[in-house]
Amino acid sequence: MKQSSNTTAVRVTGNLIWRLAERVGAKGVEFLVSIILARILAPSVYGEIALITVFITILQVFVDSGLGNALIQKKDADYLDFSTVFFFNIFFCLCLYFLLFLAAPLIANFYENNELTPVIRVLGLTIVISGVKNVQQAYVSKHMLFRRFFFATLGGTIGAAGVGIAMAYLGLGIWALVAQQIFNVLVDTIILWVTVKWRPKKCFSIERLKALYSYGWKLLASHLLDTIYGEIRQLIIGKKYSKSDLAYYNRAKQFPLFVTSNINTSINSVLFPAMSNVQDNKARVKSMTRRAIKTSTYIMTPFMVGLAVCGEPLIRLILTEKWLPATPYLVIFCITYTFQPIHSANLNAIKAMGRSDIFLKLEIIKKTIGMVLLLSTMWFGVMAMAYSLLVSSVTSQLINSWPNRKLLDYKYEEQILDILPCLGISIAMGIPVYFIKYLGFNDLVTLIIQFFLGVAIYIGLSKLFHFDSFDYIISTVKGLFKKKSKKEVSE
Repeated sequence: MKQSSNTTAVRVTGNLIWRLAERVGAKGVEFLVSIILARILAPSVYGEIALITVFITILQVFVDSGLGNALIQKKDADYLDFSTVFFFNIFFCLCLYFLLFLAAPLIANFYENNELTPVIRVLGLTIVISGVKNVQQAYVSKHMLFRRFFFATLGGTIGAAGVGIAMAYLGLGIWALVAQQIFNVLVDTIILWVTVKWRPKKCFSIERLKALYSYGWKLLASHLLDTIYGEIRQLIIGKKYSKSDLAYYNRAKQFPLFVTSNINTSINSVLFPAMSNVQDNKARVKSMTRRAIKTSTYIMTPFMVGLAVCGEPLIRLILTEKWLPATPYLVIFCITYTFQPIHSANLNAIKAMGRSDIFLKLEIIKKTIGMVLLLSTMWFGVMAMAYSLLVSSVTSQLINSWPNRKLLDYKYEEQILDILPCLGISIAMGIPVYFIKYLGFNDLVTLIIQFFLGVAIYIGLSKLFHFDSFDYIISTVKGLFKKKSKKEVSE
């Protein structure tokens, strides 16, 4: 049993590293490209694309229909299950695109900009392309073949970067951003199909589809609620306020999202199938959940605190003065995303144990509270709406953790105690780092000093207080290097 646990741990860690490398590589390229494009394009152009992606993002939730997660969660999913979901997804995505194509003029008219109609119709093609690769992604996740994601995602991202920058320099404006997104998902899909050997067979089962959907529809409804709730803020800002306000709001979110999407997505995508494989062992699931919270908090929190205290010189240096109004939003988003590990780890445990019914109930409760806060603050400006998101996030972490008091015997109080040490030393690091900007150096020098000072303080305090997560990360990295060395010697 011990050997099996060790083998699983090594496999999970190896896949986590590949997934993290893929996320960091892809998001790193996207982040650099977005900076280049932000310096070329006006904030209003980003505001226009954000208006459109509100609807595309909502429809994208239906692409999965919860069936991808159902395939991962089902222990004995076979070729008939995967082929059934594949053909259903293709048909469903074509229907979605047809509806979007017809609705494009209405959406453009809603924003009082008829020029958006062709943009919506072209960008909507990403829905169809995503439908083709959806089951391949589920197959990779279920069998923990995350190395394949690395090559697919990085190939699409690098190619899309060249397309987007070239078109922006040619003065094509919003079409540069549209082409970038389509090229990315298209190349991503092609490479995934080439590198993953799974192919659909000519088979389909209504019974299998119903069985998978009985689990998946609750996740679909949950994700739909979450996406609509997230996107409706953009819709309200874009309609009630200016395109520039929307651009500042979205641009501020991009910095912390770069960190959280890399760390959180990597951990979640590996953790969910790993938990699903041991879903009958409550102690193992609790252990995985606790380790995920502690490790991701240890990695993520110093980044969030660092971004918050370095926001102004960072934005001025990277995006230029025209983006400085995004700074206060950046601070709010950094605080909000600090608690993301508690959200994600608890929800992954609930999904892995097959309780999609609880997952849906949690989303309904959270989004009801969030909508009340949003509708109450939307009249007082974009900043008030951002603060409502922060309050909603703090409330949601308590709600997400509540079911695991019984499911895993892992109480919220324990979870807070697990993350408090990381929060404490991150704040201790952030205070001296913040005051560096008053020394009078230029932005580049200020950021360099802040970075190295922050790293030194955080690692120094971690070693001084013998942090469990610090020791765990160091021992894991050493173990992987030892394993690699032994493999090279044996070869």
